[in-house]
Amino acid sequence: MSSPNATPPIKLLFVCLGNICRSPAAENLMNHLIEAQGLSDRITCDSAGTSGYHIGDPPDRRMTLAARQRGIPMQGAARQFQRSDFEHFDWILAMDEDNYDDILRLDPQGQYRHKVRLMCDFCTHSKARSVPDPYYGGPEGFNKVLDLLADACEGLLTHLQTSPEPLPRA
Repeated sequence: MSSPNATPPIKLLFVCLGNICRSPAAENLMNHLIEAQGLSDRITCDSAGTSGYHIGDPPDRRMTLAARQRGIPMQGAARQFQRSDFEHFDWILAMDEDNYDDILRLDPQGQYRHKVRLMCDFCTHSKARSVPDPYYGGPEGFNKVLDLLADACEGLLTHLQTSPEPLPRA
């Protein structure tokens, strides 16, 4: 049981279009890294989509297979991003510029803009600016996305351990 003075966990929300490929992969990959480092009481994760196309659906079976081949279990059910997510989460991580723009449309006054970042802002090896949507491609696209997300999640986790508060996007 945590003490009354315990620091609340940092809450991360990963967002893509449909919440069946990229964002659940980021959520489950990050949870895998968090558990491996014993940080489950300090950081929590969730995911959402900017669209309502797949509400209630499990992660895409192709992404699930690619993740499991790396030892990462995939779980969750798709849900749509809501305005209330701005208040509930500390960090909102968009997979691409379209997702980023769609999220910010729900915050016309810019009150929560500082919480929203592109996932690839945290890549330490890749120069990619966005995580591509593998939905209409072949299996290699899912592996490419997982490689990119592994880089970004590791960079984000390192960043959170030194700077847990979100800073405005440069």
